[in-house]
Amino acid sequence: MSNTNPKTLFEKIWEKHIVDEKEGQPTLLYVDLHMIHEVTSPQAFEGLRLSNRKVRRPDLTIAVADHAIPTWKGRDPISDPIAKQQVETLSENCKEFGVTLYDMYHKNQGIVHVIGPDLGLTQPGKIIVCGDSHTSTHGAFGAFAMGIGTSEVEHVLATQTLRQFKPKTMNININGNLPNGVTAKDLILGIIKNIGISGAVGHAIEYTGEAITNLSMEGRMTVCNMSIEAGGRAGMIAPDDKTINYLKNKPFAPKGDDFRIATDEWLNLKTDQNAQYDTQINIDGNEFEPFVTWGTNPGMVAPITGKIPDPKNSQDEDEKSSIIKALEYMGLKANTNIQDIEIDKVFIGSCTNSRIEDLEAAAEVVKNKKVNSSVSAMVVPGSTLVKKIAEDKGLDKIFIEAGFEWREAGCSMCLGMNPDILSPKERCASTSNRNFEGRQGKDGRTHLVSPQMAAAAAIAGHFVDTREI
Repeated sequence: MSNTNPKTLFEKIWEKHIVDEKEGQPTLLYVDLHMIHEVTSPQAFEGLRLSNRKVRRPDLTIAVADHAIPTWKGRDPISDPIAKQQVETLSENCKEFGVTLYDMYHKNQGIVHVIGPDLGLTQPGKIIVCGDSHTSTHGAFGAFAMGIGTSEVEHVLATQTLRQFKPKTMNININGNLPNGVTAKDLILGIIKNIGISGAVGHAIEYTGEAITNLSMEGRMTVCNMSIEAGGRAGMIAPDDKTINYLKNKPFAPKGDDFRIATDEWLNLKTDQNAQYDTQINIDGNEFEPFVTWGTNPGMVAPITGKIPDPKNSQDEDEKSSIIKALEYMGLKANTNIQDIEIDKVFIGSCTNSRIEDLEAAAEVVKNKKVNSSVSAMVVPGSTLVKKIAEDKGLDKIFIEAGFEWREAGCSMCLGMNPDILSPKERCASTSNRNFEGRQGKDGRTHLVSPQMAAAAAIAGHFVDTREI
């Protein structure tokens, strides 16, 4: 029997979570999982304290120290006084309000968007929020996951609900397979290059197509993670057997009969046939190759075989101006071959690319090789669990023998906290998600790449085409 009211994946989740809805007003939504960290939660807890409120559902709230903590061995000391205060305040707040905290010495500690999937807290059909823009990562499991502001963090803590205007829906369908040597990071960089950094503003994106379903769960998380960099409110991928197998036996996933029941529900979350999206985008999978950002936003992207754009070739004055400004900041000349760009630093980590699959891919590139003498390189696993798995596999030894620093889990170099910052004009090949001016340190120059590309650049001292390795 045909569905008389076909719905998208997003619509199914949204409608199931409506608490109250009035025309012209934001919808009140129930929140299944609230993840907090030390940077965006202090003011929210202070708001609760001032209004004499408790945390409504501490059992649905998980706190982790990840943004401000050091990643060097032993962790201590936290030399940045602001970072130290943030970490200490989180501990005090969680103790006072009865919230579970994974502090920097806890076995479950890690980057918030890595530990959610690690532990099975992230599940299909959930609404997941966190005071961090890259919460969209969790959408890889068929969840509606979004970053929220500090006042919204307080609202969720107090009520377990969130007021939101309903976003529009967008389908980005990747036709066919990706060429050999093209990674999930290249895929999302290519999508942003295609639609621009504001191409998905106001939309919840659902990714479909063979190229998407062929991705591992780690790859899907990378794609959903950077949906925000295309302006999207969230990124989502429908659950399938890969999702189920990934979650099976995770600590917080359902067990036994409950898991079988949940599996049936999760697999029914897919978009119905004939459901309509507000926006439809189709991209040929063959268009993708290894990409490198050359400018100061994630849409300033070029293929590894390409060149830095020439502003003279731009017909749009605003675009021309932004290219000139970006090249000046990045210290690059128009028409330079991407492969001629020399680098000073390599950072493999962040909530985009710090999972075990990412580290395995990078280790494969650097095995039995040495980091270029002009390059300083580090690997920062995404969680304590990822670090342990990597060490059990001997990946740490491969990286250390090649000349990389092997760090503790955390956000670290991604946002330039503690001494993990670039020096002015230092150039970094980074597996992170943002390359804005000053993102990794004042006047630092960031190029976004895949783990394989970053690893290869560490060895060569400049960008290389990983397909030729």
